[in-house]
Amino acid sequence: MKKYILIFLLGVTVLKSYTQTLVSGIVTTGAGTLPGASVYLEGTYDGASTDEKGEFRFKTSKTGKVILKVSYIGFETATREIDLSAGPVRYDFKLEEAFNKLDAVTITAGTFEAGDKKRSNVITPLDMITTAGAVGDVYGALQALPGTTTNGESGKLFVKGGDSEESQTFIDGSIVYAPYTTAAPNMSVRGRFNPFMFKGTIFSTGGYSAEYGQALSSVLLLNTNDMPAEDQLDLSFMTIGLGVAGTKLWKTGAVTATLSYNDLSPYMWVVPQNYNWVKYPNTAEGAVSIREKTGKTGMFKLYGSVTKSRYTISQEDLNQEGKSYDYALSNGNYFVNASWKSSLGPKWNVASAASFTSNKDDVGYDSVSVNKLLRGVHVKNVFSYPFSTLITLRFGTEFFSKTYSLDLSTSEFSKANSFTNNTTSAFAEAELYASSKFVTRIGARMEYSDYLQRANFVPRISTAYKVSKTSQFSLAYGWFYQDPTDDYLLYTHLLGYERADHYTFSYQTSQNERTFRAEIYYKNYKDLAKLNSEAFYLSESYSNTGKGYATGLDIFWRDKKTIKNGDYWISYSYLDTKRDYRDYPGEVIPGFASKHNFAAVYKHWFGGLRSYVSTNFKYSSPRVYNNPNSEVFNGEHTKPYRSVDMSWSFLFRQNIIIYAAVTNIFGFKQGYGYSYATRPDLEGIYRSASIGPGASRFYLLACFITLTHQGEANQIDKIE
Repeated sequence: MKKYILIFLLGVTVLKSYTQTLVSGIVTTGAGTLPGASVYLEGTYDGASTDEKGEFRFKTSKTGKVILKVSYIGFETATREIDLSAGPVRYDFKLEEAFNKLDAVTITAGTFEAGDKKRSNVITPLDMITTAGAVGDVYGALQALPGTTTNGESGKLFVKGGDSEESQTFIDGSIVYAPYTTAAPNMSVRGRFNPFMFKGTIFSTGGYSAEYGQALSSVLLLNTNDMPAEDQLDLSFMTIGLGVAGTKLWKTGAVTATLSYNDLSPYMWVVPQNYNWVKYPNTAEGAVSIREKTGKTGMFKLYGSVTKSRYTISQEDLNQEGKSYDYALSNGNYFVNASWKSSLGPKWNVASAASFTSNKDDVGYDSVSVNKLLRGVHVKNVFSYPFSTLITLRFGTEFFSKTYSLDLSTSEFSKANSFTNNTTSAFAEAELYASSKFVTRIGARMEYSDYLQRANFVPRISTAYKVSKTSQFSLAYGWFYQDPTDDYLLYTHLLGYERADHYTFSYQTSQNERTFRAEIYYKNYKDLAKLNSEAFYLSESYSNTGKGYATGLDIFWRDKKTIKNGDYWISYSYLDTKRDYRDYPGEVIPGFASKHNFAAVYKHWFGGLRSYVSTNFKYSSPRVYNNPNSEVFNGEHTKPYRSVDMSWSFLFRQNIIIYAAVTNIFGFKQGYGYSYATRPDLEGIYRSASIGPGASRFYLLACFITLTHQGEANQIDKIE
C-alpha cells in the first residue's frame, strides 16, 4: 500500500512541475539595469529578485490573469496584468524614481535660505549672528552675501542695482513698514529687531514668489522662534547697554518679555568720534512675544515692541560759512505682529498674518521743525492645497494700508502734507513637480491702489532642474511693481506704479559640505518716478518717465569640510547698472552702486579654548556721487570701501558667553563722498563737507548669561 501511495505522490509532483509557467524579464531605470529589485505575483509567494544584470525568472503554478509587481526602495512600484494560461510570459519593466520632496530639486534662483533642512541651504541662522562686522545686525550679516552693495553711510540693503527702498522685510508673513532705526542724513542705521528672535531666514534677491509684492528688488523673510524648551532668564551686559529677557512656559504656550536700554555716552567718552555730539544716542525698548498652540496642528504667535530713541548732533551749516546748528532727532516706534498657522483638514492649510506699524520722527535743526509720521497696517491670508505629492496650489489675499504725513515749520511758514494709500491684492501660485529632478512654480498677482487709482497684473514663473544628485540649474522670470516713494506721493496721486522685470539664471552644486553657486541676472526698470522741476510741491512736477537697467554676476563658494573646525565662504558680485529717476538729468550710474563687491568670511572653533572666532574682509569699489560744482552729473568717485572685522565668542561656562568684536581693525580710511550746500556762495561755489563714518573703528564687549533649571542652555541655542 505504501508503495502505491509513494508512486501517486511522485506522479502528482511531476505533473505539477509540468503545469508550472515560467515568468521572466528585465528591470531597468533611466540610468540602466536595476539589480536587487523584488518581482512577485500579487497575493502569492511566487517571485524572485533581479540579478546583477537586472534580469529575473521564476516559475508559478498559478493560472489565468494575475498581477505582476516590481518594487525597489527609492522607485515607484510598477504593476502589470499578465495572462498565465498562454504559456511562458516575458515582460520588461522600467521603474521611475519615487518622488521625495526632501530630496527633490528646489528653486534657488535669487534665493538664500537659512533655517530649514533643504539641500539649497548655503547659510544658517547662526551665521546671521556670528559673522564678524555685522555686530548682531541681520542686515549687516546679509551684506557678506553676493548681490549686495555696502553703503557705509546708510547701513541699509542695496540689492542687485536696486535702491534700499526697493527691498521689503516680512516677519512671519506680514510686512514691516519701518525695519530700520532712524538717523540723521548720511549716518548709518541698523535693523530694529534682535536676530535672536528668528529661527530662519529667506533672503530673495530676485525672481521671488507671487505671494510677495511692493518690492522691486528683494524681499527678506524672517521667521520667529517656535515654542521654547524651558523657562529661561537671559541677561545681557554690553559696553553700550543692558538687556534682560524672561521666558515662562505653560502646557500649550509660552511668553517672553524683554527690556533693553542702550546709552552710548560712556562708550563715546572713551572711543574717539568723528561727529560732534551734543547729546549722545540712547535707546529704550520693551517687547513681548506670546506663542500658543491651537489644536493639534495650529500655532498662534503675537509679538509687540515699543522703542524710544533720541540724540542731538552738531553739524556745519554749509550755506553759512563759520556757522553750525544742532540737529536733534527723536524717534518713537510701535510694532505689533500676529500670525496663525494650522491645518483645516487632511490637506488644507492656512497661514494668516497681520501687522501694525507706527513710526514717528521729530526733527529740529536751526529754525526748522520736521515731524514725520508713518502708520501702516497689513492683513494677509494664505491657503494651500496639495492635489498630490507633485502638485500644490497656494493662493491668498492681502490688504495694505499706509498713512504718511509730514509737517514742516520754519520761522517764516508752516506746511502739512499727508496721504493714505489702501492697496488690495490677490495671488495664486502652483508648484508643479514633473519628477524629483524638475519643478516649475508659476503664479500671478493682482493689485489695486485706491490712492493711485491704478491696478496691475503680475506674472511670475521659476523653474529648476537637477542635473545630478548634487547639482542643479534654476531659472526665474517675473514682473515686479512698487509704489513710488512716500516723499513723492505726499504731493501727487497722479503717478503710477514703478516696474522692474527680472531675468535670473543660476547654477548650484553642493557636496561634502562644500557649496558653489553662480548666478547671472538682468533687471529692466520701467515707469520710474521722476521729479522734473524744482517745484516739488506741484503735482505736475512728477512723472513716470524714468527707466534703467541692472545686470551682473554673483559668485558664492562655501567650504565647511577642508579645514577641521573651520568654515569659510567667499562671495563676489559684478554689477553694471544705470538709471534715470528722481531728479537725475539722464541715465547714469546711481550713487549707491559699486561695480565690484567682494567678501571673505572665515570662522573657526577652538575646542581647547572654548572659543568661536570669526573674521570678515569686505571690499566695494568706488561709487559715484554728484558734485554740483562739476558739469558732469555723478562724475566724482568715493574711496573704495575696505574693512577687516573680527569677533570672538568665548564659552566661559555652559551658560555664560563672553563676546568681543571690533570693526575695521586696520583703520582703513573710509570716505563716502561729500555733502554740499543747497545754494552757491558769492563766488558761485557750493561749499562741501566730507561724509564718513562716526568713528574709525567700533568696539563691542558683552557678556550673555542664561539661567535655567538645568543650567545647560545658552543664548546661542536659540538660533541653532
